Amino acid sequence: MHKRMTITLDEAVYEGLYRTIGKRRMSQFIEDLLRPHVLDTSLDDGYRAMAADQAREDEALEWCNALAGDVADEAR
Repeated sequence: MHKRMTITLDEAVYEGLYRTIGKRRMSQFIEDLLRPHVLDTSLDDGYRAMAADQAREDEALEWCNALAGDVADEAR
């Protein structure tokens, strides 16, 4: 959910932002700049890095499949 807010910027900063980013993209640009400073994203970054490691993902999938087989054997 997004919240609307009003901020005050120096006119030169606003004009530079408008020229560089464009009117319709200012909010997202500002949010992208602020996010790492106000939210702890280190856990998310770590998960992204792990997901990008294909060898690790293959090993995790193999482990999960073996675990599922163990659970199926116990159910019998």
